[in-house]
Amino acid sequence: MSEDQALDTPFWSFSLAVYGSDGVAAECLDLQDRYDLDVNLLLFAAFAGAAEGVTLSVDDITAAAKSVEDWHNDVVRVLREARRTLKPMTANEDDPLRVAATSVRAQVKNAEINAEKVEQAMLWAWSERHFDGRPRGDRHTALNANLDAALAFYRADGREQSSIIRLREAAARSIRKP
Repeated sequence: MSEDQALDTPFWSFSLAVYGSDGVAAECLDLQDRYDLDVNLLLFAAFAGAAEGVTLSVDDITAAAKSVEDWHNDVVRVLREARRTLKPMTANEDDPLRVAATSVRAQVKNAEINAEKVEQAMLWAWSERHFDGRPRGDRHTALNANLDAALAFYRADGREQSSIIRLREAAARSIRKP
């Protein structure tokens, strides 16, 4: 199996489609900033329900988060912080290093996306080990339960359910009709 095959999982394809839907990125990034939420984990919860029909408990979310915790903290977050740190320098038209900083920021952004793809492959591998033999249920019900469990994992206020309406809708649209 090539590196690309290992990273191009059904979860990655799902994430690209759902996250790219109108308004979903803004919802996810808002929660990321307010709750220190891992957007990949939120998307994973949606994927497990919408694509697999597997309902996850808060304990399942905790275990999945633990499986990627070091990678997320040591690689993804570090790259995100580097990208964000470079942003003001790229916006300052008077800065003689603006062009160079813009180039570096683009490279860091690409590395950040690739690191998130690795994280998603790690979550996919976790699901392959833990979903085997799990009961499959109604995908809409599982999707909603999983997103609620993910919000509970991050101790997000119950009102936050309304802050991911577009994510719920986009993930629900991905559910194939039988």
